[in-house]
Amino acid sequence: MLLISVILLVVGVVLLVLRWREVFDGRAAVFGGLASLLLGLGLGLTTFAHVVQPTEVGVPTTLGKVGSAWQPGLHLKSPLTDVTTFSTRPVDLNLTGDTTVEVRSSEGGVLYADVTLKWSIDPKHAVDLYKLAGSEGAVQQRLVYSDTREIIRNVFARYTNVEGYSSKREAISSEIDKLVVERLTPRGIVVNGVNLRNVKPSDSLQKAIEAKIQQDQATAQAQASVATAKAEAEKKKIEAEAQANANQLIANSLTDKILLSQCIEAFKAAAEKNPVYASPCGGTGTPVIVDSKR
Repeated sequence: MLLISVILLVVGVVLLVLRWREVFDGRAAVFGGLASLLLGLGLGLTTFAHVVQPTEVGVPTTLGKVGSAWQPGLHLKSPLTDVTTFSTRPVDLNLTGDTTVEVRSSEGGVLYADVTLKWSIDPKHAVDLYKLAGSEGAVQQRLVYSDTREIIRNVFARYTNVEGYSSKREAISSEIDKLVVERLTPRGIVVNGVNLRNVKPSDSLQKAIEAKIQQDQATAQAQASVATAKAEAEKKKIEAEAQANANQLIANSLTDKILLSQCIEAFKAAAEKNPVYASPCGGTGTPVIVDSKR
């Protein structure tokens, strides 16, 4: 940029000098000389100043030496200073389509995980990230992208086919989010969220998972039937034991005197309507007539 500015200034001065010496006639030379001078001055000024936007942080380097991070605003600099800017806005990294993560379960089944990670750069670590990666694109490719894929594969490897496909998806997403945050935060990368959007098994694994789910459902139904039968059997056992205990209590409480008294009371109740012929309760003897009207 500085070289272009110098060339434009020289061209402008030459045109004006030639016009002053009347080598060139007309206003074209004057206009061209002034335009070249103004453009050269403008470009020259830009080599001594740099504006960092509100959503950026700048990292200056002068002859290979890295300076402190520049916050948003106008900064004066040497023409030999280059400024690399990093955006501090959250960026979406979509691992889907061609970048879908191929993972394997603990059983060896192949699944394809679609993940979206929202991340941003911590301005306080911009210089460290510049030294480590060199640019914002390199930070995403070398750190965010590679580390996230590694963590996703490691997490899925601890779960079975069915768990990774359906039953444990929420737990897997939470675990991936936690591990990504733990890995990237110390490097100055702010993780704003990890979303496990979809998990698709391979064609062969899809059939195996559906068969496993049907088998699990059948097993669950069989276990429920067994539990119901056990409960019914236990209920009948308890009822039988309760009835036996009641009969035992009754048998123990029926003495001869109580039986005689109940016998007499029963004959009296029957005699309320008709005379009753009966032998003496609890013994032998001459039959007697019990008549409540007499």
